Amino acid sequence: MPSALTPSRMTTDVLIVGAGVAGLWLNARLRRQGFSTVLVESASLGGGQSTKSQGIIHGGAKYALHGALSGASEAIADMPRRWRDALAGKGELDLSGVRLLSEAHYLWSPGTLAGNLTSFFASKAVRGRVDHVTGDDLPPALQNPGFKGKVYRLAELVIDVPSLVERLAELSGDSLLAGTKIEPLLEGEDLIGLRVDGREILAQRVVLSAGAGNAELLKSMGLSHPPMQRRPLHMVLVKGPTLKPLYAHCLGGGPKPRVTVTTHPAADGQWVWYLGGDLAEAEGVARDPEAQIAAAKKELGNLLPWVDLSKAQWATLRIDRAEPAQSGLVRPDNAYLSVQQRLMVGWPTKLALAPDFADRVLAALARDGVHPTPQSPVVGLPKPPMAQPVWDQLLP
Repeated sequence: MPSALTPSRMTTDVLIVGAGVAGLWLNARLRRQGFSTVLVESASLGGGQSTKSQGIIHGGAKYALHGALSGASEAIADMPRRWRDALAGKGELDLSGVRLLSEAHYLWSPGTLAGNLTSFFASKAVRGRVDHVTGDDLPPALQNPGFKGKVYRLAELVIDVPSLVERLAELSGDSLLAGTKIEPLLEGEDLIGLRVDGREILAQRVVLSAGAGNAELLKSMGLSHPPMQRRPLHMVLVKGPTLKPLYAHCLGGGPKPRVTVTTHPAADGQWVWYLGGDLAEAEGVARDPEAQIAAAKKELGNLLPWVDLSKAQWATLRIDRAEPAQSGLVRPDNAYLSVQQRLMVGWPTKLALAPDFADRVLAALARDGVHPTPQSPVVGLPKPPMAQPVWDQLLP
């Protein structure tokens, strides 16, 4: 539902800042329930962490690599089902038409670790969430006589995030607003909305879902809570004519995947491998781009020696994952929401948890008795542009 508009002043039920997947998903959920909304974005739709993600809708299996389910794996376990329902057009949102890159994500082990993987997946921790695959059921990139490991199909999926952002933007209708100067709008000491590029927007509730931008927005309001942490990554991108689709975690010797590979369509029709996992953390963050690319070449050469990378293009991308502060920079288990009177501040903490973030906002609105109110149509708002996929920016 739209919101009331005058040239310099407007009202809405919920004002959201930050049009990544979390903000866009929340916006669509609110509108579907009859709330009027305005979603403000200072740069491009999905241009922060969203289009830099690998698009994996986790179900928790990778968090159980210790052999026991953690809080994270249990919290996220229902996410693939909810996303599948939405992609089929029968869930909480209609995401039919969003490109599904892979119906499953996989976990594979090099030959030396295959025995450990077999016993792990026979354990109670992940029973029912995985299936052992061989032969023609293997991911295309692993269908080679030289492959000696074991592969398990996880009950997860991988989506094309740019097409997801495009669909969520469609569901936003006329609620999107491009705005670079965002300031608190106060009545006395109480927050009653925001001033966006000089336009006053009054709202029953203000939600900050701007990822790393939340810290600066809070600072502009004179607030330091909730505190935010940044966990850095140094991702690697590879584009080449010989690449075949691969969506998989490679098992290492520790609790984290040695490398996580997802495959994305470039504008020129070639495939791009996007490499995360342990490669992109810790030691990878400390490397300069040249050294990180050299490490990735060595890793792929050891794991997939039959893949010809002689004509491949390479690039790296540094990302800061913005999250609520945790002791020791650990990964939060769930989406996070802090409620301070009319202000809500949150992070989904992971792409897959965008529905969980929206649940928390809707629950807070219901708890506080915030209901949709009649509004006049909104017209003529300047809209933010769509973000360009990072692989097309870095590997043209």
